[in-house]
Amino acid sequence: MLDYDKEAGAYDASRGGEPRAAAAADAVLGLIPAATGRLLDVGCGTGIVTRRLAAARPATRVTGADLTYGMARMAARRLPGSVLLADSRRLPFPDGTFDAVTSVWLLHLLDEPEDVRAVVAECARVLKPGGVYVTTVDKAAAHDVGSDIDAVLAPRPRRPAPDAAPLVESYAAAHRLHPAGQACFPGRGQGRSPRRTAADLRRGWFTRLPPGDPLTERFVARLRALPDQERPRPDPEFSLRAFRKPVAD
Repeated sequence: MLDYDKEAGAYDASRGGEPRAAAAADAVLGLIPAATGRLLDVGCGTGIVTRRLAAARPATRVTGADLTYGMARMAARRLPGSVLLADSRRLPFPDGTFDAVTSVWLLHLLDEPEDVRAVVAECARVLKPGGVYVTTVDKAAAHDVGSDIDAVLAPRPRRPAPDAAPLVESYAAAHRLHPAGQACFPGRGQGRSPRRTAADLRRGWFTRLPPGDPLTERFVARLRALPDQERPRPDPEFSLRAFRKPVAD
């Protein structure tokens, strides 16, 4: 797991920056009713997407929440007075506070299934009846674009995807959240190059390949043998799912 306090300053630039944030915000907004009064962005990170949600819907009161101080501090600069430190598994809000709740690129970071279930449960709890929860799913799969880099990395050890769409859908259903739409958007500027992927391996970005491990170095060597070391391969395609909380049983 990355140290997000240390990563905060360079986080946006290393992950597509404003173009990626614009694509994410546009897709999320397409799943949220225009008349949304209050929106909570859980795991808001640096606030780069959260700010766009707020700017696009001036009549919506947008709140960001993140567990990591470094990330929340950056988000607070973008949305002064609207960001707080909070654990997404134990949100500090009463039941039924928000008309919409979002979690973009959050669920895949959680190590245990019970943590993913807890986050979905909390998002459902703070959502008003009739409200909508929107989340990304299948984050790791989004990066498999069929490139030569993917072919090199295919045999690597992987952990089960904590944000697999069928799992998230089952967790949502357990809290009376019903499917309400889906969307995809490009991870603009995130297409991998061989050289960058090798550097990411050595930084520990691939959870089952620790930095310095002999297996990690074997994958690095294979990546370095690929042609066009600086050329990014196609961008990933991220997936969103929306769920609605019923007004009444």
